[in-house]
Amino acid sequence: MQVDFYHLTRAPLERVLPQIAEKVLAGGGRLLIVSDDAGQRARLDQLLWSYAPESFLPHAQAGGEEDAAQPVLIGAAVEAANGARNIALADGIWREEALGFDRAFHFFDEERIAEARAAWRGLADRLGVERRYWKQNEAGRWEQAA
Repeated sequence: MQVDFYHLTRAPLERVLPQIAEKVLAGGGRLLIVSDDAGQRARLDQLLWSYAPESFLPHAQAGGEEDAAQPVLIGAAVEAANGARNIALADGIWREEALGFDRAFHFFDEERIAEARAAWRGLADRLGVERRYWKQNEAGRWEQAA
């Protein structure tokens, strides 16, 4: 399984997450977005409908009757009712349950850098886990730094 650490320094989560979601869906995958913060989940819900004038990402917040049909599901728990094999940890908190997915996207900013470093070190010797660390260059493009 692959864990991508995204250090948000230049672009906020609101600009990065929709791009990742689009790529997951374009590849035929499904995505679970997890956050403990109900306010953040509500903001992400609105964002995915309106982030770009020419498109939207079909999604729902977890807990509805149609969870299984959603390409993107936003929830507080690491429970992929939509069958997602990709998980985005949007609140900067690493969750060991993410290792049950094929790919995890761990987004964090400066406030969560210590926790992200601890998660990075904790995954170093895990069998079957490939870690990647992404940061933005001066031009704002993502580069793999580790």
